[in-house]
Amino acid sequence: MQEAIKLIIGIVVMALGIPIGNYLAKQTKEELKEGSIWFKIIIVFCVIGAILGLIFKNDVLLFSLLFIAIVTSRSLVKRR
Repeated sequence: MQEAIKLIIGIVVMALGIPIGNYLAKQTKEELKEGSIWFKIIIVFCVIGAILGLIFKNDVLLFSLLFIAIVTSRSLVKRR
């Protein structure tokens, strides 16, 4: 039961990464053009680290890196 609650809390916190990433992208448009390659590198390393966290069954590492990847990826979405 406690594992299920931890997973639900982790998913809810990760879902909060979407509006946070959208807000940061709106506030920092000029940095996004220059640093898009660095954002892509951060996303790749976070996804690799999240996979390692899944393999080693480290929930904190998994959810932390997925949160960072979500927030960073929302910054790369093209705004109309």
